[in-house]
Amino acid sequence: MFLTISTTGTPERPATDLGFLLHKHPDKAQAFSTSYGTAHVVYPEASEERCTAALLLEVDPVALVRRGKGKGNGKGRGGAPDAALAQYVNDRPYAASSLLAVALSAVFSSAMRGVCAARPERAARPLPLRIEVPALPARGGAELVRGLFEPLGWTVQATPVPLDERFPEWGDSRYVRLVLDVPEGKLTLGEALRHLYVLLPVLDDAKHYWVSPDEVDKLLRAGEGWLAVHPEQQVITNRYLARRWSLTREATERLELVRLADADDTDVEEIDNAVDEESDTEEKPVPLAVRRRTAILAELAASGAARVLDLGCGQGQLVQELLKDVRYTEIVGVDVSMRALTVASRRLKLDRMGERRAERVTLMQGSLAYTDKRLKGYDAAVLSEVIEHLDVERLPALEYAVFGSARPRTVLVTTPNVEYNVRWETLPAGHVRHGDHRFEWTREEFRAWAHRVAERHGYDVRFEPVGDDDPEVGPPTQLAAFTRQDKNATTANDKKKEVRAA
Repeated sequence: MFLTISTTGTPERPATDLGFLLHKHPDKAQAFSTSYGTAHVVYPEASEERCTAALLLEVDPVALVRRGKGKGNGKGRGGAPDAALAQYVNDRPYAASSLLAVALSAVFSSAMRGVCAARPERAARPLPLRIEVPALPARGGAELVRGLFEPLGWTVQATPVPLDERFPEWGDSRYVRLVLDVPEGKLTLGEALRHLYVLLPVLDDAKHYWVSPDEVDKLLRAGEGWLAVHPEQQVITNRYLARRWSLTREATERLELVRLADADDTDVEEIDNAVDEESDTEEKPVPLAVRRRTAILAELAASGAARVLDLGCGQGQLVQELLKDVRYTEIVGVDVSMRALTVASRRLKLDRMGERRAERVTLMQGSLAYTDKRLKGYDAAVLSEVIEHLDVERLPALEYAVFGSARPRTVLVTTPNVEYNVRWETLPAGHVRHGDHRFEWTREEFRAWAHRVAERHGYDVRFEPVGDDDPEVGPPTQLAAFTRQDKNATTANDKKKEVRAA
């Protein structure tokens, strides 16, 4: 298997900086042992104007068979071994596949993460890049190759390889010669390598190793920032996870939740409030996002909660407000998107926060579609503008994870009131407030859902308006405050008062 990565440069920014970014010196030929053979890195050309790094993977077919032991190491799916001879005589030594993707990850691991101590500014700067793969299995043809790479900013040349040049009437094979180009300013080297890591085995549509549940995490890490919005997301997740239905479903659900945080790249207050904050008056009203947080903080204070979960915390605005009040002794922000959690960490300045304050806050990744024992035992949980980002049929999973499993004493849920949308002239008739909203409920629909949840899981519920309560269409945001019915439950603040009284 063979792959080349090329870039161009200038005397001020020489192309040979590619050697620093890949952590491989252009003047040396290097070899790395893998479980399936040897990976070689060489530089066919290295000058200020142009530099090319080549990765050659020599596969040992015998080692591949012995290592795999029938667990999906051939072209068969679901772990079924191929015919005896096919295990040794196949295209694995020559055609790009998951073997090459794993070699990329192993040999260029720092480059994939965007880490370069010697040239950090170059690692963060998009480069002009050309990537060439002479033989790439493309189950789906050149059209699928273009469908996978072009949405990511690549210019794609996928030239079909004929079965036999001497007999053109035989037609083309399933292989293509792939050339990918991207101009300066579009992609960093790390992003380019992560694209290859995911999409090479997708195009081959087979994996040489058993696909275990941790492959979902690998896929989401490599696909961060692009997979959640890729038009061929379903094909990518299905093929990358070897058509294992349970893993594909988990990846799809987590990617859906990623879009909640990733939909807004400009760090505005909250994605569904853009229409609310467009005002040309001299004295601007208090933004709805601020009024919503104020309402949530008032409810939390009244509940006596000390240990609070912010579920779907996004970029950490509510967590930041909770930290200002010493009554909240433990604050946990949970989000499915690592990107959103990174932004939240920067917003909170966790790396510079004093030790005592830092002990009060935790940010962690998690999906609200699954039960999580880490979420048990808290006084209160907040789901602010979260439920409308899920498909309606997925709400029961969130409902059970929060109300059935975690069971905090108080749960606060806010969501848009669709009836109020007519009051925004900038919002076209019939449109939801943000393209990522799967639904927006009327007051009657929200109350019916909340009452069902409360009855099913042993909670009382009441409703409060957030924002101006219009006599005709109601408030812009509706809030449901759930309180667990078991009267013996006490909050952390209650326990402290009992200790002091004793």
